[in-house]
Amino acid sequence: MAELEADHDHQHQTSKPKMHVAVLPNPGMGHIIPLFELAKRLVVFNHDIHITFLVINTDEDNSAARDQYLNSTALPPSLDVVDLPPVNVSDIVRDDMLILTRICVMVEESLKSLKSVLIKLGKPEALIIDLFCTGAFEICSELSIPVYSFFSPSTAFLTFSLYLPTLDSEVEGEFIDLPEPISIPGCSPIRPDDLVDPVRDRKNDEYKWFYLHMSRLPLAAGFLVNTWEDLEPVPLKAIREHSFFSKLLTPPVYPVGPLVKQDELMGSSDEECLTWLDNQPADSVLFIALGSGGALTTGQLLEMAWGLEMSQQKFIWVLRKPDDANASSTYFNVGIDVNDPKSYLPEGFLEKTRGVGLVVKSWVTQVAILRHPSTGGFLSHCGWNSTLESITHSVPIIAWPLYAEQKMNAAMLTEEIGIAVKPVKGPGETVVKREEISRVVKLLMESEEGEIIRGRVKKLRDSARRAVDIGGSSYNSLSCLVEKWKNESSKP
Repeated sequence: MAELEADHDHQHQTSKPKMHVAVLPNPGMGHIIPLFELAKRLVVFNHDIHITFLVINTDEDNSAARDQYLNSTALPPSLDVVDLPPVNVSDIVRDDMLILTRICVMVEESLKSLKSVLIKLGKPEALIIDLFCTGAFEICSELSIPVYSFFSPSTAFLTFSLYLPTLDSEVEGEFIDLPEPISIPGCSPIRPDDLVDPVRDRKNDEYKWFYLHMSRLPLAAGFLVNTWEDLEPVPLKAIREHSFFSKLLTPPVYPVGPLVKQDELMGSSDEECLTWLDNQPADSVLFIALGSGGALTTGQLLEMAWGLEMSQQKFIWVLRKPDDANASSTYFNVGIDVNDPKSYLPEGFLEKTRGVGLVVKSWVTQVAILRHPSTGGFLSHCGWNSTLESITHSVPIIAWPLYAEQKMNAAMLTEEIGIAVKPVKGPGETVVKREEISRVVKLLMESEEGEIIRGRVKKLRDSARRAVDIGGSSYNSLSCLVEKWKNESSKP
């Protein structure tokens, strides 16, 4: 990665300096990936833009997976990756902190250097920040740099986030105890059970952090959302046209997606998976992966194993050690797993499924598997990045949400967009039973209903391709934003 002192000499070698935009993601791969894809798209899209991609560096996050991803492809000439000065947060991050609190504490500590970094960079024309970097609004206000908020989850989640301060003022107790779904102006209602994790306990620090960042959203000069017009027409229309959002003085929204990872470095387990997939029929394999941070409980992992075996469908299962306390246990140590799957899979499972299934330990390059013609389904945690990757490779989903806003995404994918099926727990059950897992796997992979879902996701894949092509809705949206930047930078 570039050192700050030797940053940008090359851009001054041309007769006309390029317009300079900085990008600042949260720590965590699920945030770094879409923002880095945006940075790459901007410099490829318009050669008169120079991007500095700022990386938060603390002793608490796993830099190995991040650095591997950021260094996996040759960077375009006008894109620099620059580390913010590293910070030690070991004294302020506690083991009992929930994931969002940890992120916010890490970001807040890291932003203490942002002002001096932006000045050293020559004050970029704009800064694009991630979800929990809103401390940058105040810093950039002092420097007269407009700040744009990149919203890495769905637009539906953006409408909820903008509505949160109103909800907070109107509801006395806990949101999850509300008897009716929560009505977001102009949007589909949200069941209390599907609410994002940080708002499920208003007494927790996580809620206070979430509320703080969401209440600052209207300070943005604009929202960049990782979606496209055909995928989320209802929330996009609500933000643009509903009187509630107009009164909030909601800034313009720019759908610029889908921004998904294009290529990754291949490891030996990837080669094994792809070779195995080459020998399977088209659309015959279910891919099971629960995101960079997701883990099942011991009991649920056993039911999953026997449910897959009962279904008699082909599968690739990215397996990590179960965790009975925390569904997001691997969020900060992606790809680190020294455990042997045999020690927690049910006895005899690997023998019974030999030839039918492939178990991969801990980590695999998801895009390569979703892209493969033999992959016909994706049992996913419904993180927004994985959802977009699944759609852009026309793979229908079995929704298995674990944490963050994944339950909201799962509800939207199953009930509104119709490209996913969701297993259900029996009354009083704490796990999804093997019979139900077998049922939904067979439904998706071999039933007529599964074929209908597959048809829908293929149409969405085609619409996603049109959106980012020249003249498409996301292409035009990005064009508008770049023109706005150019007009503002040319003003005296």
